[in-house]
Amino acid sequence: MLKKVTDKGFVYIKKFYDGINPGIDDLAGVYNNYDLLCESIENLISNELNSQNCKDKKIFLKPNWVKHSSNPHDELCLRTHDQVVIALTEILCRYQPGLIIIGDAPIQGCKWDQMLSKTFYNRIIELSEKSGVPVRIKDLRRKIMDLSKDSMISESQGLEDFVIVDVGKASYLEEVTKSGENLFRVTHYNPDRFMESHKPGVHKYCITKELFEADIVISIPKIKTHEKSGITNALKNIVGLNGDKDFLPHHRIGGTNNGGDAYPGHNPVRYWAELLYDKANRSLGKKSYWLWIRLASLVWKLSLPGPTDRFGAGWYGNDTTWRMVMDLNLVSIYALSDGTMSSQPQRLLYSLCDGIIGGQKDGPLFPEPLPLGILMFTNDSAWADISAAILMGMDISKLPLLQAAREFSSERKTDIKLNGQKVDLNYLKSISITAQMPGGWINYKN
Repeated sequence: MLKKVTDKGFVYIKKFYDGINPGIDDLAGVYNNYDLLCESIENLISNELNSQNCKDKKIFLKPNWVKHSSNPHDELCLRTHDQVVIALTEILCRYQPGLIIIGDAPIQGCKWDQMLSKTFYNRIIELSEKSGVPVRIKDLRRKIMDLSKDSMISESQGLEDFVIVDVGKASYLEEVTKSGENLFRVTHYNPDRFMESHKPGVHKYCITKELFEADIVISIPKIKTHEKSGITNALKNIVGLNGDKDFLPHHRIGGTNNGGDAYPGHNPVRYWAELLYDKANRSLGKKSYWLWIRLASLVWKLSLPGPTDRFGAGWYGNDTTWRMVMDLNLVSIYALSDGTMSSQPQRLLYSLCDGIIGGQKDGPLFPEPLPLGILMFTNDSAWADISAAILMGMDISKLPLLQAAREFSSERKTDIKLNGQKVDLNYLKSISITAQMPGGWINYKN
């Protein structure tokens, strides 16, 4: 039985404007005002992180580096902004830790060298040399895919760089795992591999060793909408600790009438599209891959999807992703370096959430800018995400991820402070703006 975290929780929010929301250009200026950014971050974290408790420690920073840019506005709303990562790194370097690791596991098709600019690397190197603190940047993916060549580099990192953690029966997926059946799916991966990692009583994840070797872990998410979980912030960003998506169920094949969660009810045509997509994923690295993909796409179109239908369970009825996210949050707190789960919390997880410009509409991969205007620092991912969702005008009662996280955090007393003043959820609602949800979430409140 996992003992719930009961230490005092906090959500500190810095709001960069009063009254009517400024435009995107105005808020983009906050990123460019480096002194203001550093001052704001240091004020948020100084009660918890300072020279007394960071000196000589190994610090692991986990940004939201989901993919390289494909739209001009991606620098603002797709990933954790470079300036936020640089500013936090500079502040931590002043505290003289023994080592800082900055790493994430983006999607398998992410072009790492296009995502992180030479300017970013040079600034990190400069901070490291100036402070004398070693700072390393690491791609945490075990496998990298080049879809243009139908190929995957299966061993960009060996398993020796990871710990296989089994959440076991404590997994939130256990309730929807059936003996002898493999319903779990994730885009661009062979579904057969889930037979080993997720079955009744066994729920394994491939976790970077950086989690276990760090003294201090700070997640740095970008606050965005998410097509499979509604919101991505402190809770969802932890998924990047897992370096191999063979271990990450994102949905279950089939309609809701057949034990799946990819679409409502039962639709034989859509099910055939899913089976063809499975065929494609079993053919990765072969010339036939694109043939099966095209056939799957054609059959999906024959099912006459509406504007709110999304292939791959990108809708509010997705009942798998939130469970996987909750599992990874259990891992981040309770996992031991031998791959087992302790009943006692093993580490404290902090999150510095970048919502100066957030993401809306087709998040997490194709968001559009949202002028949210906040930074957030927390040791309570559940209440950070609840706060962010309310500030984005969401109905938290309709997001299974937030309801599960709220229940898990129920024994913890958490204070929410905005610009230094204690506030409640009703106040946050009164200053919220309405984010546009992904297509599959348009009717989630009904």
